Amino acid sequence: MNINQGDFKKNMLSHIIDENAEDKLKDKCGVIGIFLNTEGCSENTEIAADSKTKTKIQSKELLGQNAAKLAYYGLHALQHRGQESAGIAVSNNGEVEQIRGLGLVAEVFKENKLQGLSGNIACGHVLYETTNNVHIENVQPFVNRSKLGTIAVSHNGSLVNYEQIKEFLEETGSTFVSTSDSEVIIKLIAKSYKKGLDRALTDTIQMIKGSFSLVVMTENSLIGARDTHGIRPLCLGQLENGWVLASESSALDAIGAELVRDIRPGEIIIINKDGVLSFDFGEQTAKHTCVFEYIYFARPDSIMDGIAVQEARLRMGAVLAKESHVDADVVVGVPDSGLGAAMGYANASGIPYAMGIVKNKYIGRSFIAPAQSSRENIVFVKLNVLKSDVEGKRVVVIDDSIVRGTTSRRLIEILRRAGAKEVHFRISSPPVKFPCYFGIDTPSRQDLISSNFSLEKTREQIGADSLAFISIEGMLEALKGIDEKNYGYCKGCFTGKYPIAVPMAGLNTSVNGD
Repeated sequence: MNINQGDFKKNMLSHIIDENAEDKLKDKCGVIGIFLNTEGCSENTEIAADSKTKTKIQSKELLGQNAAKLAYYGLHALQHRGQESAGIAVSNNGEVEQIRGLGLVAEVFKENKLQGLSGNIACGHVLYETTNNVHIENVQPFVNRSKLGTIAVSHNGSLVNYEQIKEFLEETGSTFVSTSDSEVIIKLIAKSYKKGLDRALTDTIQMIKGSFSLVVMTENSLIGARDTHGIRPLCLGQLENGWVLASESSALDAIGAELVRDIRPGEIIIINKDGVLSFDFGEQTAKHTCVFEYIYFARPDSIMDGIAVQEARLRMGAVLAKESHVDADVVVGVPDSGLGAAMGYANASGIPYAMGIVKNKYIGRSFIAPAQSSRENIVFVKLNVLKSDVEGKRVVVIDDSIVRGTTSRRLIEILRRAGAKEVHFRISSPPVKFPCYFGIDTPSRQDLISSNFSLEKTREQIGADSLAFISIEGMLEALKGIDEKNYGYCKGCFTGKYPIAVPMAGLNTSVNGD
């Protein structure tokens, strides 16, 4: 598909940018689950709320509401995966309580609310709503109560057969209160619950198609599951007195848990008072972890499938320097996810690294501009340039991706305003040309700048002196060099080839993850 430059520019300026006005891909959510044994707790356990703070938790708390507190701290470490809503459900001797709300974790769980959650099992969730119109009905965990028992579900991912399953469930008497595809999961589990937990889980998971990392809480157990391709991440951690399931290992660090391993693609893990039970479901397929976890989504201090995220970014930056060297005076990274690749580029190229760009961390997703002109200028509020680092210099800017091109264009304006003599853009991902169907908020193909323009036209649109992306081969080589055993990634947004059949919508795409 091609459109002329005038039409594209008009589209760019008229397109509704999301409420935080960042021209970035976004993950939908993060999940966490806590299971605490109620016997044999030590006198004291240290729980790190963040890298600077540690709180002493007494054993009597460990026997009570502490599962909720642990989930709370863990969700803080996953806040980057969802900033529009948060929720925690807790089981206390078979009684399930829940708090959920709109806003950041700290906004939803005021101290008085957190104190009201008591129990040894917890299930938590943070959400980024792709519709930009999040409602309380869509906030997870979802809780279903019946005479057979109460279950809670937190889901990260996206189901490609959501509409079909919803229609089937409605025909058999189910009603829905949300517009989230995650609600069909809890409805399916509840529908088969009388067959037993194991059967209900396997029946549900074999019916849903797409990407999912699940944390399921019953009255007396905690369950984790990951889709057969391992598209969305999920790991297992151990506490002195229990177990943790989380989207990223950084959440384990936040609560003093030790990373045991990642949940395998196609694995269900059940945790209860008797210990940990693991079994596989469905046909075994090749692993296709979302490659953007390493490029952008995950925190740099996380480890996924045995690969340290920061090391992956350093290697991608080094490959980028090898593939697209340019004579320059300084290398800067776009905060935050571009920093690792920028360091790798600087080390490999021999060009000095400088901070260059400063991010205002106090402008979040809730910042809403009233008009388009204001939305376009938000990048000036969120990002600023250290003039002393760039004035009179040839600058290499490293970013993780270009989506619509809006942020890149504005950032280059800021750099030139600060006196940069040349601005060379280098991107640590290949060009994003296709939408994602597996839990990532991606604009339609017509709004992806690299889908509509050549490299040179894209460079002209953003106003850079030069532009280069890492090659797909170079990106994969950087990851393969870290851990060849865990080699396999979903890269459908670059190639249009997906590991799972997706709605084609008239696009020239195919089903092939390799």
